[in-house]
Amino acid sequence: MIDLAIIGAGPAGLAAAALAAQAGLDTVVFDENAAPGGQIYRAITSTPLTRREVLGADYWHGERLVQAFAASRARLETGCTVWSLDADLELGVLQAGVARLLQARRVIIATGALERPFPIPGWTLPGVMTVGAGQALLKNSGLVPDGDVVLAGSGPLLWLYAAQCHRAGGRIAMLLDTTPRGAYWRRLDELPSFVLSPLLAKGRALVAEVKRVVPVVSHVTALEAVGGERVRELRYRSGAGPWQGVAADTVLLHQGVVPNVNLAMAAGAHHAWDPVQLCWRPELDAWGHSSISGLAIAGDGAGISGASAAQARGQLAAIDAVRALRGPAESSALSGAVAEHNARRALDRANRGRAWLDAAFQPAPQFRLPEGDTLVCRCEEVSAAQVKATVAQGCEGPNQLKAFLRCGMGPCQGRLCGLTVTELIARERGVAPGQVGYYRIRPPVKPIALSALAQMPVDDAAVKAVVRG
Repeated sequence: MIDLAIIGAGPAGLAAAALAAQAGLDTVVFDENAAPGGQIYRAITSTPLTRREVLGADYWHGERLVQAFAASRARLETGCTVWSLDADLELGVLQAGVARLLQARRVIIATGALERPFPIPGWTLPGVMTVGAGQALLKNSGLVPDGDVVLAGSGPLLWLYAAQCHRAGGRIAMLLDTTPRGAYWRRLDELPSFVLSPLLAKGRALVAEVKRVVPVVSHVTALEAVGGERVRELRYRSGAGPWQGVAADTVLLHQGVVPNVNLAMAAGAHHAWDPVQLCWRPELDAWGHSSISGLAIAGDGAGISGASAAQARGQLAAIDAVRALRGPAESSALSGAVAEHNARRALDRANRGRAWLDAAFQPAPQFRLPEGDTLVCRCEEVSAAQVKATVAQGCEGPNQLKAFLRCGMGPCQGRLCGLTVTELIARERGVAPGQVGYYRIRPPVKPIALSALAQMPVDDAAVKAVVRG
């Protein structure tokens, strides 16, 4: 039995593992990638980008986290897919094609965030990707897109990637900013906090850097990717102006990130709708502990706050695990009170100005709630019109919609359509998204080969893991 299983080797997972292992817990981190870093610090130990200014100082902070983790006694299991987690803290893990079940005394989910769905007409055309995918290629392989590259959307990552791409030698033909007019004045009560945070200076510097080298169109209110075998043009409207077009070989879309909740939901942890970040987030206490005994959630999976907050949340979840498994004496011997104080101060600093940022970059309704033939569920090719018609027939929630249209039953298991489906149903019913709910997530939480399940030992535990839910 493992003392502490941590799922995800990003900033939250690495910080939690280093602290827990130092306190003497048998700590194992499971991650799908070949090396630690997660999405934010992806390929931090192997990126071919040797000029550090390309990715920036915030990215290279990840080196210290990886070094601290390496110096601890925590173990890292790479190339692992955690396909199951239940309320008894039993994990289903797939590694090198072999599926197995492991038992843990405590679990920390640190699976981070996903990019929010951006369902516009033509978003499934070849050549249309997310900004996060473009950034992953840059970090992993030092690659930037060829030809005419157009970025569209809103949020800090859009501007960060634009700057990184240009520093790496890429050429961006245009950036279409969909931030609604007047959005920056939504939370004037939180503006002083944002102004006094480091976020303002970083954001202004990024925007200024990008605008020096990239044509930017503001207040974009409509988007449509056009093409045949692949995208060739991105059409747009600015404000109430006429439709215009820009040639595009590659279109990169982004309108923020949301917590990756599938594994926590599959385990049965309670979640609630966040009306500001417009997503589901787990209900947690001050330590990141969920409604399931022994299960904590840290990092952006607990609510979007960025890398620094993720690191602090990981440390708090680890301190809580040490206290639960080793007792207060062990925690005090390792300066647990000091570690907690430092982590909470770091978390407060990281969250300063966050409320203003969340309100300012809340995606516009037309980019969250598609119409007509625009696809909502890419896996099963279900359109917005089909969802609307099905609700009119009496469908009240996402799980009923599965029976009608198979939405959420493809390989992504709702990751690319779940939020859109919830909001579409809520709009058509005239209720809040929290009343509509989300897909019921069942194992395997990520696709695995039937042969891997078939080769597992046939016992009660194995059967329970496959058919539970």
